[in-house]
Amino acid sequence: MSQAPYYDPGSARVYFWVSVDGVAVSASIDKATLHYRYHPTSGTDDPLSTYTSNATVIDEAVRTRLAAGAREPVMLRDPDISARR
Repeated sequence: MSQAPYYDPGSARVYFWVSVDGVAVSASIDKATLHYRYHPTSGTDDPLSTYTSNATVIDEAVRTRLAAGAREPVMLRDPDISARR
């Protein structure tokens, strides 16, 4: 992507871009969502590092939301990346 993902402490969100059919789509995910999905027992997880480590799954969640009719910017929520049952 043209811009690297980044964490904004003011909004407590990681902002990132996903390529969809060659177009960069902006998206974000909340720090708490990342924490409770990927590091629920840790008190020191880094949101940007967590996003980067799980970008493939998170980016696919953005594509799924877009396919379901979401519009840019896509703001992922807990159910978008909940553990598969």
